[in-house]
This record gives sequence, C-alpha cells and structure tokens, in this order.
Amino acid sequence: MSVEAIARSIEVVTPDLIELRRDLHASPELSWHEERTTDVVAGWMDKLGLVHERFEGTGLVAEVGPEEGPIVALRADLDALPVDDTTSDPWRSTVPGVAHACGHDVHVSALVGAAVALQELHQAGGLPRRVRLIFQPAEEVMPGGALRLLSAGVLRGVSRIVALHCDPSLDVGQVGLREGPITGASDRIQVTLSGRGGHTSRPHLTEDLTYALASLVTQLPAVLSRRFDPRSGASLVWGSVRAGNAPNVIPSTGELSGTLRMLDSAAWHQAEHLVRGLIADIIEPFGVSADVTYVRGVPPVVNDFGVTEVLRRAVSDAIGPAAVATTSQSLGGEDFAWYVEAVPGAMGRLGTRTPDGPTYDLHQGNLRIDERAIAVGAKVLACSTLH
Repeated sequence: MSVEAIARSIEVVTPDLIELRRDLHASPELSWHEERTTDVVAGWMDKLGLVHERFEGTGLVAEVGPEEGPIVALRADLDALPVDDTTSDPWRSTVPGVAHACGHDVHVSALVGAAVALQELHQAGGLPRRVRLIFQPAEEVMPGGALRLLSAGVLRGVSRIVALHCDPSLDVGQVGLREGPITGASDRIQVTLSGRGGHTSRPHLTEDLTYALASLVTQLPAVLSRRFDPRSGASLVWGSVRAGNAPNVIPSTGELSGTLRMLDSAAWHQAEHLVRGLIADIIEPFGVSADVTYVRGVPPVVNDFGVTEVLRRAVSDAIGPAAVATTSQSLGGEDFAWYVEAVPGAMGRLGTRTPDGPTYDLHQGNLRIDERAIAVGAKVLACSTLH
C-alpha cells in the first residue's frame, strides 16, 4: 500500500535527512538571504530528478506526480532568526547572531523527505495526484515571503495546501491539530515622536517628549483593551523604547516599537485605523508630533475543516491514531495565513519535545528538537497527498 511505501522510503532516507537538518542548522540564513539553503534544496531536487524553478532571489518550487489532474501543495519555510545559538550541539550555528530558533531547518528537511517518498511512489505508479513542493523564503518578516510567491502564481491550479510547524510543547510523535483559527494576527508598530527639547529644569519651556513617550507605552495598550472586543484577544507589547542620552536633557526625538497581536480576523482589519487615532489622542496634550509606521503583518491562519480532516487522516495513517493531539490557538503570527486565504489549507503542529525532556520555547537560542520529528513530519506531509 502507498502508506507503507512512504514509510519505507522515509525510513531509508532518515539518516540523510538528519544530516541535512544539521547542515542547515549550522549555516542559517536570514529572510531574503537564503541563497545557500535554496542551493542545498535544489541539489536534492536535482538528485531526485524533479523539475524545479527558483524564485527571484531565494526559494524554489518543485513538482512531482502525474501531469494531469488536481494539484495539492506542501509548504516549508527556509529562513532563520537574528538570535544567537546558545546550544553546545556539534551542529550549532556557525553564523554569529543567526540561528534556526524556530525549527525551519526541520520543516525543510521534512519536506525534502516527503519529496523523496513521493517521487519513489510516483515512479511506482502509486501517487494519485500532482504535488507542488513550496520552499518559501522570508517567513520571519512582515508581511512575509508568502505574498511574493502568491503574486508569482505559486498556487495556480492548487486545490489545497498543507504545512507543519515545530511545536516544542508537544512530544515527538504527536501532531497538534485544530479546526478554524490556529494562529493569531500580527502587526508591527513603530512610533517616532518629535518635539522641542531642552533642560530638565525647565520642562514648561519644552515639549516633554520622554513623558509623552512613556504615556504612549502605558496608555495605548490600556486603551486598546477597552476598545477591542475582549474576545479578540488583542495584545500590544513594546519591544524597544529609546529616548535621550543624558539625565538632565529632555530629548527632541524618541522612538518605540512593538507588536500588536490578536485572535480575531475582523478586529485585525480595523486595528490600524484605531491605533493611529489613539496615538494622536494620547500625545495631543504634550504638543509633540508623531510619525507612525504601521506594518500590517499577517492575518490568523484559519484551518479549513476539510483539509484539517485530511491532515488528521494523514497523521493517523502515518503514525497512528494516538498521534493526533488537540492544540489551542496561539497569538504567534505565521504567513501561511496568506495561502489559506487563497485556497483551502491547514497547518499542523509537529511535536519536537523528547518525552520527559525539557520544554523549550520557539524564537529562543537554546531551542533543541528531537530529530525523530523529521521523519514524522516527512511521513505526515507525504501521506496528506493520498487523500
């Protein structure tokens, strides 16, 4: 049967997939700079005899399966994060300040493994439909590389799309599934205030920019909590605040930046207009001016009911019914959302924690994954194309 053939193919290639993951982990590349990573993936596609096309810059798409009939898509992301790798693993990052702290090296390796199994299945006459393999750049920046690929027609002819994302809170061998929203919307906000600075002994003769900045830091999140429906789960968190260099000088410029996240798509569509108006209201008494950069990031990933059921059957076929886990919606942003706004799709959460081992967090330099997750992900992705 096809499921058993996929399992055998992936078991044979698993040592190579682990080496691939370690190679990518040691040589991470930031968003839009994934040249080497794309080259490595292209080398695998060449070895498999799969026709592939490189996108302008980085990333590529390949196809496997019969020429005619419906097309389904599988997606992995290529980029790393601007954080230090703090592990002591032999394959830790060799690039200062850059690390695969979100598991994209696992995503790529799993999709390559799926490609191996699907090509072997196709050559044996057992692949029922054509599969498009999307290796996407720049997931970690807003609004994400998915938009560029969509504009290039990457989903042309595609009936559904599936992806997996590492989840270090789930044990290896489990895949978390959820119908409906599984991630949150995420936007980036940067506010630069300008005003007449001066000596701290004469604040009445200045426009006290630091005080205005501090008011924004505290009041904007508070007011938003009363302007959004609480069920939208809106959360504004500042990550950077900068103003001044001396204790006795009121500066003339200051800056703060952060992210606004929420669970509800309707609220997300209203957020920018509301935020801009509230910023103007809060700083008005101080007489300062504001330059607001509001970058709309991504909407929530909303898993299609039918495709989630396909993914559920794939997990059950590939690993067993006990491998299916329930998962909750998170506030994390994911540009896979753009794909599922275009075609039905679903994202699952791939367990990477060693049973009874520590629980890590994504986007942290100490992230470790149980490498058995690579084969699990490869089998699930490949089996999802059978239904």
